[in-house]
Amino acid sequence: MESFHVDILAAACSFYAGPCVSLVVPTPDGKRGVQANHCNMIAAITPGELSYTLPGERPRLAAVSSGLIKIEDGRVLVLVETAERPEDIDKNRAQRVADVAREAMLQKMSRREYLETQAQLARSINRLRVKHHAEQLND
Repeated sequence: MESFHVDILAAACSFYAGPCVSLVVPTPDGKRGVQANHCNMIAAITPGELSYTLPGERPRLAAVSSGLIKIEDGRVLVLVETAERPEDIDKNRAQRVADVAREAMLQKMSRREYLETQAQLARSINRLRVKHHAEQLND
C-alpha cells in the first residue's frame, strides 16, 4: 500500500509525524478515511477514536478531542486539542471522572458549568471507549 506523510499534533505535543498508509478520523458526519493521493480538503474533527496505520503494521488507535484535518498536496495535518494512546489512558481514573461528571450534572449549576461538565463527561467516555476497543484488538 502506498504511504503518505501525516502530522498529528496535539496542543501539548507532536503526537506522531511520519509515514502512514491509512488514517481514519471522527468528523461531525461520521468517520472519514484517508489514504495516499486523497483529494485536498479541510474538515472538522469531533471527539472520538482516531485510527492510523503505519507501513507494515497493524492499526493504532488514539483518543482525540476536537480539532481539524487538512489534506493538501498529499500531506495530511491533524490538529487536535488532545491525543492519547490507549496505553496512556488510566481506565480507573477515566471512570472516576465520568462518574463525578454524571453526578455533577444532576446538581443545579449555570448553563456554562453544565456544558463544561457535559464536555468533561464526553471526554471521559471517549477515553474509556478507545481503551476498551484497543484491549479488544490486542486480545
